[in-house]
Amino acid sequence: MLRLLRKIHRYAYVASVLFFFALGYPFLLLYARSAHKNYNKIVSFRKWISVAGMYAVGIRVQVNFETPVDWTQTYIICPNHTSFLDISVLTFLCKTPFSFMGKEELLENPIARIFFETIDIPVKRDSKISSFKAYKKALEILHDRKSLVIFPEGKIDDNYPPVLHPFKPGAFRLATDYNIAILPVVIQDAWKILWDDGKKFGSQPGVIHVNVLAPIETKALGKDNVMQLEREVYNKMKDSWDLYNKS
Repeated sequence: MLRLLRKIHRYAYVASVLFFFALGYPFLLLYARSAHKNYNKIVSFRKWISVAGMYAVGIRVQVNFETPVDWTQTYIICPNHTSFLDISVLTFLCKTPFSFMGKEELLENPIARIFFETIDIPVKRDSKISSFKAYKKALEILHDRKSLVIFPEGKIDDNYPPVLHPFKPGAFRLATDYNIAILPVVIQDAWKILWDDGKKFGSQPGVIHVNVLAPIETKALGKDNVMQLEREVYNKMKDSWDLYNKS
């Protein structure tokens, strides 16, 4: 019975997101014609669709900040990744416009497609040409003083319950090359509410707890310290993850 209820809740969540997306779609199509000019408006609509879709089915977000975050600063935001809800959590969290870098397959998603064709960055993992184009697009966004979300694990892993997996270096190379601060974000409960895309276990109402760790400045590191930065961010996020999940 519990699994059936979770399946029903997942259908309700998908329907909720589709409903709010349908309401905003005519405006998104209009803004997409001049995506750079309407960047902030597209970001705002994405936030409205994502957050309304969650809250309509009883999913809430509670954020704890290790230190106050200066949202006027540009960040490379590095969250862990266990759920499709992570995208909605980040739209709830961030107070200023930002872009996602994500897998190219999201262009096949009927909701994500319009965002990855306009304000976000699709990347094909095994293509050097795609990675180079994504890197250039990321630089444009950062030079425009907009933040960028990169999931350093690279994907949602197949393991359940999830753990924090080793990071890929891309986010940290960008950060050290261009002196961009890293903002580590640990999303704790999204996998309990909806793991991966929810097809296997469904979903349920609940509260997603988020720990935003102190920003890590990179100006003093230099370009040769990518691995040092990667280890520092990983260790801080793993400590936060382990402490929460052992309590």
